[in-house]
Amino acid sequence: MLVALGFLMVATFMALIMTKRMTPLLALIIVPTVFGLFAGAGLGLGDMVMDAVKSMSGTAALLMFAIMYFGIMIDVGLFDKLVDGILRLVGNDPAKVVMGTALLTGLISLDGDGSTTFIVVTAALLPIYQRLGMSPVVLTCVAGLTNGTLNIVPWGGPTARAAAALHVDASAVFVPMIPALAVGLVVVFGFAWAMGIAERKRLQREDPLRWGPGSVMTGGTGGSKDSGNAKTPTGGRGVALLEKVAVRGDGTESATMDGTVLDPTRETLRPKLFIFNLSMTVAIFVLLIADVLPLSYLFMIGTAVALLVNFPRISDQAKMIASHSSEVIAVVSMVLAAAVLTGVLSGTGMVDAMSTWLVDVIPTSMGPYLAILTGIISIPATFFMSNDAFYFGILPVLTEAGAHYGIPAVDMARASITGQPVHMQSPLVPAILLLVSMSRVDLGDHHKKVLWRALVVSLVMLTVGVLIGAIGIG
Repeated sequence: MLVALGFLMVATFMALIMTKRMTPLLALIIVPTVFGLFAGAGLGLGDMVMDAVKSMSGTAALLMFAIMYFGIMIDVGLFDKLVDGILRLVGNDPAKVVMGTALLTGLISLDGDGSTTFIVVTAALLPIYQRLGMSPVVLTCVAGLTNGTLNIVPWGGPTARAAAALHVDASAVFVPMIPALAVGLVVVFGFAWAMGIAERKRLQREDPLRWGPGSVMTGGTGGSKDSGNAKTPTGGRGVALLEKVAVRGDGTESATMDGTVLDPTRETLRPKLFIFNLSMTVAIFVLLIADVLPLSYLFMIGTAVALLVNFPRISDQAKMIASHSSEVIAVVSMVLAAAVLTGVLSGTGMVDAMSTWLVDVIPTSMGPYLAILTGIISIPATFFMSNDAFYFGILPVLTEAGAHYGIPAVDMARASITGQPVHMQSPLVPAILLLVSMSRVDLGDHHKKVLWRALVVSLVMLTVGVLIGAIGIG
């Protein structure tokens, strides 16, 4: 009975959010409540849920203050100089432009928000791609691949969800996976360089007068002679924003940040505090890796200091907090709502019953490798369903089954996040739809170029995780 109710509850939850009949927040609350009552929990549901809420409070605090901290750093201009430096470095070389795309995406992805990352990257680099005649599919492929790989940062959605669903510390999930992340990024940058070289050769082959030896573009003139030939795109979603950011007041095309979160005229800029903000951010990352303080408390301190130093006036501090409240509420409310699902699954005994059933189904010879299987399953599962459905619906069941073979929950959590490079390419992810729309790229063309590369990165991260012992074998 409990096995049937458990799987039916998970299936109902996934069906409702995948068909968009209900938002994940509502489904996380309503569906488990109904099935918990059917399971005979009665008024005991309250205690089950509140116990789960207590265990998730650290993850909720981490998300809240990490999102706020990186939002403030973007507002005060920490990333502006980095963007300008990348634009100066890439020049007219397609290979450097593609590498710059990967580097810029990686830097902006640290805020954990894919939509913000893609808006900034597209606004900064799409005009350069158009001026040089480069394929925008390369831009979407590199940006999507880089962002997906970095999506496992502990203040991002997947790691936070895995930690919340399994009641483990987010830093315990992320920190041992840093070597796997580093190798994954190396593979991503390798793909970026290869695509950049391919673009350079294609341009030289298709337009030798413009790109051949001694031509204007290879002569290092900065493209000034032909910048006027490029036209701002017209039609399609997101083009109004591109026209605004791609054309300066005098009508010349340039990669200006006007109208984006990196608008050079925004009132929140603090150029005199750039060194301080950079030093503080580096210090936070050092402390994060050293694991000397809980991540949530670390970002609490960072956010407080950032607000106090950059915005001494109380009214300005209140405005900055309010400006990021929508992102904070959206993510934190989701984590707390997940307490209903995880609380009911564990409190009613559904997870125990379902894991016992899975243990009976999975061949004994495969049981010790359940963490590796979880990583492999996460690749297609998170592409065809949302992170909420996988991490709150499927991962707890697999983890409970893995416990019978001596596999720690934290190992299962680490394995589960390795599928994120593929997940970020899913049409269920709004951010990727924003990226291809603003770049005027067909989603099918994007998938043809990015999916196999994302699969390689996911498998590399999973393999490295196993080799270094972060993902164990029972």
